[in-house]
Amino acid sequence: QVQLVESGGGLVQAGDSLRLSCATSTRTVRTYNMGWFRQPPGKEREFVAAIAWTGSNTLYTNSVKGRFTISRDSAKNTVYLQMTSLKPEDTAVYYCAASVVLAERPTDYTYWGQGTQVTVSS
Repeated sequence: QVQLVESGGGLVQAGDSLRLSCATSTRTVRTYNMGWFRQPPGKEREFVAAIAWTGSNTLYTNSVKGRFTISRDSAKNTVYLQMTSLKPEDTAVYYCAASVVLAERPTDYTYWGQGTQVTVSS
């Protein structure tokens, strides 16, 4: 059973930074490609970033390129999403997910965390 537990969300002001964490098991972080998704209020879940299980490849949606960085720490069994220059439109529930492929579609991901709320005030 793959378990993913997100943390690090909160209420920040525009321009601030925040780091989200996704804690999982050793097997998961060394086997699965990991992604971050978000679901803004009243909207569908959307892709944010993904990292290959090797750590060698990353993907980002255009709106976060240059502001967000996805990374993984195998020693801590944790995947991170470092978010800088946050904007009100980044407000959403952020989810961590695991997949056997490096992908952007939510349907390609098998395992999901419970989500963590990020609210950016203007």
